[in-house]
Amino acid sequence: MRWKLMLASVLAVGGMAYAQDRPRGYLEPGEFDAVAVIGAAPVEGDPRYESDREIFHETRKLIGTPRYELATRDVKGSPADMLKAFSCAVGVELTPENSPKLAATVQRAIMDTAGQAGRAKDFYKRERPYVIDPGQTVCQAPEELLDRRTGKASYDYPSGHSTVGWTYATVIAGAAPDRAQAALERGRAFAESRMVCGMHNATAVQAGILTAAATMSVVQNKPEYQADLAAAREELTALRRTGTSPTSCDVEQALLAQRVMPGEVQP
Repeated sequence: MRWKLMLASVLAVGGMAYAQDRPRGYLEPGEFDAVAVIGAAPVEGDPRYESDREIFHETRKLIGTPRYELATRDVKGSPADMLKAFSCAVGVELTPENSPKLAATVQRAIMDTAGQAGRAKDFYKRERPYVIDPGQTVCQAPEELLDRRTGKASYDYPSGHSTVGWTYATVIAGAAPDRAQAALERGRAFAESRMVCGMHNATAVQAGILTAAATMSVVQNKPEYQADLAAAREELTALRRTGTSPTSCDVEQALLAQRVMPGEVQP
């Protein structure tokens, strides 16, 4: 399934083989269940179901625009890509090499958050928007989202990309509290990119954010996480004094401010 492939990708730091050295999360097995928190996925007859369909068709207007190009870049889920995506939010170029403690803290948290998202997907079995309604999706090939067990599109709800993006945003906000709003704005836009791409329904994006937020509310109380975050904060503080400033942040900020819900789409 695609969420598992993305999880493997975000854990592949510094050439480390995912299968050989897979980190554990901060939570114990069975300690938390996001399925009970995020609520049921929309079904036919639910007003949210029709709203999802409307949003899917409305956001097709963004294909070929700069916002769509950003959404296409947001498809990539490697640690290098994710850290680059949040560089403007922090004000310094982030890489796995210059911020290994930050990267390691996010990776370990993702074991918890993305694991919860995957279980919820399998529980709710909600179809992706382009399966329910035909519509152009060119920023990512649907073939990349096939479930190897069934040969069909993997499930929609909650969005794994949104879960991972909000996990990054949460950890970075904790490591750079003065940049928390910028980090969370980037996390929100990263999640909305899945709607722009047409790969996830709006409710799945919202559920992905909630999955990460709910899981992280438990993770953040763990002494191990608090210790790792403190080390990441110290590392990032030093990097912000000596590191390289990212470029094109004004352009990115304008795109992040662009709303993508019905009535707000700006092609």
